[in-house]
Amino acid sequence: MSSLSDVLASTFFDIGYNPSLIFCLPTLFLPQEQELTGLVVWVTGASSGIGEELAYQLSKLGVSLVLSARRVHELERVKRKCLGNGNLKEKDIFVLPFDLANRSSHEVATKAVLQEFGRIDVLVNNAGKIHSSLIVDTKMDFFKELIELNYLGTVSLTKCVLPHMIERKQGKIVIVNSLVSFVPIAISSGYCASKHALRGFIHSLQIELTKHPGIIVSNICPGPVHSNIRKNALTEEIIFISRLPLFDRQMATRRCVRLMLVAMANNLKEVWIGEQPYLLVSYLWQYMPTLAWWIIRKFWEKRIDLFKSGVVRAT
Repeated sequence: MSSLSDVLASTFFDIGYNPSLIFCLPTLFLPQEQELTGLVVWVTGASSGIGEELAYQLSKLGVSLVLSARRVHELERVKRKCLGNGNLKEKDIFVLPFDLANRSSHEVATKAVLQEFGRIDVLVNNAGKIHSSLIVDTKMDFFKELIELNYLGTVSLTKCVLPHMIERKQGKIVIVNSLVSFVPIAISSGYCASKHALRGFIHSLQIELTKHPGIIVSNICPGPVHSNIRKNALTEEIIFISRLPLFDRQMATRRCVRLMLVAMANNLKEVWIGEQPYLLVSYLWQYMPTLAWWIIRKFWEKRIDLFKSGVVRAT
């Protein structure tokens, strides 16, 4: 049970709501993540980072879990830890390895989940990659790979699951996007572009599902979070040595996931999650873009020079 101070902190400091999409209420008066108990939840990118932590916290809520990623041994490790939480049995967790970038496998994977559990209540599109390089140094193949995975892979899997949810007239599609889907950053242009594309897809899908009120599409936009996404980043041949992180205020993965679950339980359509000053800059970008431009340019000016010199890497 969350304490009053914990709930208020969740509301006013960690989560930002887009007022054009969501009427903001303190989470004290909203259902908590226990509302997800008993659902069938499919998590992609479940072998590390946010996806791994999602699996752990969902297992404590007593959901039926589908864990997907490319690395089978890592998924099995996550499964064992989920079973160790004591709330799930072997039959409650289905390990389904596949490559999100291989779109031809998505229909088969969807059918496998339906055969295993009979339904999909929640699809969490979490898998993705990032890169660390300046535009002038980034190969076109990197841009292509990021679009294939972060954007087209997510779109494809969503399209496979969507007809099932429309037939059942209910379901949740949760897409782990990013604050950089609308606030620009340097040294990750391909990642930013893929997330901008994803944001456009999400908003169009939300509009098209207006006549299906039982199907909720949630755009979850975390800021910097402690995770392994940078460890698996696409990089150029030059490997930069990190002495100073570009983002020195990263949210703990556990905290980020807990807030995501609250958002999912309350069917929120768009949520911004992050430490300050990232939420403040996000709001400034939305409502005072000229000021936000000045702040962002100042923030990145020195960091780009450090990145070029090899003193800092985007970690």
